[in-house]
Amino acid sequence: MLDHIPAPALLADLILVLHALIVAFVVFGQLLVIVGGVRGWSWVRNLWFRLTHLVTIGFVVVQTWLGQLCPLTVWEQDLRRAAGQAVHDQSFVAYWLGRVLFFDLPWWVFIAVYTLFALVVIWSWWWLPPRRV
Repeated sequence: MLDHIPAPALLADLILVLHALIVAFVVFGQLLVIVGGVRGWSWVRNLWFRLTHLVTIGFVVVQTWLGQLCPLTVWEQDLRRAAGQAVHDQSFVAYWLGRVLFFDLPWWVFIAVYTLFALVVIWSWWWLPPRRV
């Protein structure tokens, strides 16, 4: 079934799916922390969940402030080049996930959005401090 897809293209698609899952973890994880804090869900105070979440958004913010692309983006692009794919020559998964994840905006917009999001994450640590389980 997948034998017609070059290995680098398949790996690029898998990296893109992983990238989307990490973005979903960061965004929806924070939403769940806030909703869970309001509703009294104890699991949103789990130290490992919160540390993983904080480190993930921290990495994104530092990479952005340094003007660096996410390593997943770089790996995906390298694999697409190795597969002979161009932007217009992508798989269904790559096309649609790429449209959801990547926006053509000035770099400062990403710095501002990621930094503000990180401040919300930090605020939630103060408002709803994690606990050891």
